[in-house]
Amino acid sequence: MINTMSLPMYDVYRPDTQALWSALLPLLVEEGLAAERLSIVWPQEEQLSHWQKEEVLLSQTCGYPLVTFLTEVQLVGCFQYSAPGCENASYRSFLIAREEDANKTLADFRGRRVVCNSPDSQSGYNVLRSMIAPLAQEGAFFAGATFSGSHRNSLLALTGRSADIAAIDCITWALLARHEPHLLRGLAVIGQSPPAPGLPLITSSKTSPASLAALRRALERLVGDKAYRTQCEALFICGFSELAREDYSVIVQWQEQACDLGVTCL
Repeated sequence: MINTMSLPMYDVYRPDTQALWSALLPLLVEEGLAAERLSIVWPQEEQLSHWQKEEVLLSQTCGYPLVTFLTEVQLVGCFQYSAPGCENASYRSFLIAREEDANKTLADFRGRRVVCNSPDSQSGYNVLRSMIAPLAQEGAFFAGATFSGSHRNSLLALTGRSADIAAIDCITWALLARHEPHLLRGLAVIGQSPPAPGLPLITSSKTSPASLAALRRALERLVGDKAYRTQCEALFICGFSELAREDYSVIVQWQEQACDLGVTCL
C-alpha cells in the first residue's frame, strides 16, 4: 500500500507547504518510513473522504470532523502556531465584519447575514453557533446563513456585501494577511472565540504503533531543529503537541450546549 500525505488546511501559499514537506520527508525516512512508499497529495475530492482512506499516513483535519465523523482515524497530535490568537496548542476564530461595523459586538448582528466556510467547520461554524446560542431567540439569531466553501471565499462575501459577519480561523487570517492582504482591506476584527485545541494531525487506523511513533518523532524534530525554522515560521508553526482525543471534547460540548439552548444551526 502506498502511503499518502497531505496538509490541506493551511495551504494558502503552495510553495511554503511544499517546502515544509521537503523538510519533513527525509526526517520520516530517517525515522524508519520507506521513502519509496511516501507520496504527497493535494486532495481534490471532498476532504472527508480523503481523511478516511486507509492509505493516509499523515494529514491535517479540523477538530469538528475529528469528533463527529472521523472516529476510526488515529490522532498524531497538532502543530503549535505563533499567529495572533494562538496559545500553545490552541487557536481561536476571529469575528470579521466590514470596517463600517468595526465598533459593533456580536450581539449587534442580530437579524443580519452570516457566511460560513462549511457546516462541518469548527472555526467557521461550530464555535460561532455556540457563541450566538445565548443570544438567540426561538433558536434563531441571524437572518440567514450561506456557505462559501472556504474562509477565503467568506471574506470575499463580506467585501462583496452578500454577508455581514464571519468567523475566520486566526491562522488562515494571518496567512492571508501575509500573502493576500488585499482580501482583508475594508474588513475588521470585531471579536474572537474562546480557544479550541489546534487542528489535528491524523493518520489511518491501519498505521502501526511503530509508524505512529516514527511520525511523532519526525514532527518533533521538524519543529525543534533550527535547520527547519524557516520552513516552519513560513506557516507560523512553532511547536508540536501530542494531544489526545479527550482534549477535543470541548468541541462536542459547545455543540451540545447550543442544542440545549435550541440552536441547532446558524
